[in-house]
Amino acid sequence: MIKERFNAVLKEMANRNIHQILVSDPASIFYLTKKWIHPGERMLVLFISSNDTPKLFINELFPVNEDLGVEIIRFNDIQDPVEILSKYIDSNKTIGIDKNWPSRFLIRLMELTSNNDFINSSFILDRIRMCKDEEEKSLMRKASEINDNAMEQLIKSISDKLSEKKMAGVLSDIYEKLGTDGFSFSPIIAYGPNAADPHHETDNSTVKEGDSIILDIGCVKDSYCSDMTRTVFYKYVPDKAKEIYNIVFEANKRAIERVKPGVRFCDIDAAARDYIESKGYGKYFTHRTGHSIGIEVHDFGDVSSVNNDILKPGMIFSIEPGIYLEGEVGVRIEDLVLVTEDGCEVLNKFPKELIAIE
Repeated sequence: MIKERFNAVLKEMANRNIHQILVSDPASIFYLTKKWIHPGERMLVLFISSNDTPKLFINELFPVNEDLGVEIIRFNDIQDPVEILSKYIDSNKTIGIDKNWPSRFLIRLMELTSNNDFINSSFILDRIRMCKDEEEKSLMRKASEINDNAMEQLIKSISDKLSEKKMAGVLSDIYEKLGTDGFSFSPIIAYGPNAADPHHETDNSTVKEGDSIILDIGCVKDSYCSDMTRTVFYKYVPDKAKEIYNIVFEANKRAIERVKPGVRFCDIDAAARDYIESKGYGKYFTHRTGHSIGIEVHDFGDVSSVNNDILKPGMIFSIEPGIYLEGEVGVRIEDLVLVTEDGCEVLNKFPKELIAIE
């Protein structure tokens, strides 16, 4: 599996006429080696060349005892790691750099390799990681299955005696009991008017009768992420809120129905957005329809009006339309979908029908 992933990178490098790249993103390094390394302020680089063995440049502070399928080049805190790296660079060829490599390393390397040109090569790993292999699909299904279970338990725990923050603590306990590796992002638990803020930061608010409750939650299991949003109501559903909910629910379903190979991401966005606009609430749908997900909760790629990329089998992304009326109500419904050979598989099984918590 690891060899296949390296071969895919080398093939794409050849297609792009790029002979050497530096991979510094810990998630991409994990994808290629199956080992997580979080270097903090220290340099961490996986050097991939079309004519040599991949080399991992790593501070000796971080032990690597297993075979990662790469050559290990070590340095310590009193050495100049970029100078060590520069000795392996082909001075006559362009160097591909990760998008998030700190400037203190990049500028130093540019000083030491003045004959080289530099480009952003992140798209190589980003696009390869978009299409999940069978192992990754299985891991993503498992993470979403656990998240379905967590959502069910979380909804049953809702009470006017528990603030949003306390509910987040309840969710943390649920994830721990379910054997996850923790949150894939800080959960959004929003009551009433707070639900009208798409990225509300959970606070000490408590729920009141008639409030909408947005529950946007996700966990990490075996290094792969889940993400799902459900909106429920406390005690009863006001008429206006019911209208909003039904519109968002239909937008979610219409977008999912459009998912299949060959369709563009922007077409998925339009399926949800056009319906919401037709109902007069277009200006209250204030974000893109979704994002890619995998090792990171926000992998490369999104479901937006400006993304003309074509869907391919193995891609996994969210579909999460919403309507947000400031000071009144917010509704968002989110599922993860896996693109199959002839359509899609919805990874979330937890029901989406309108419910009020008694």
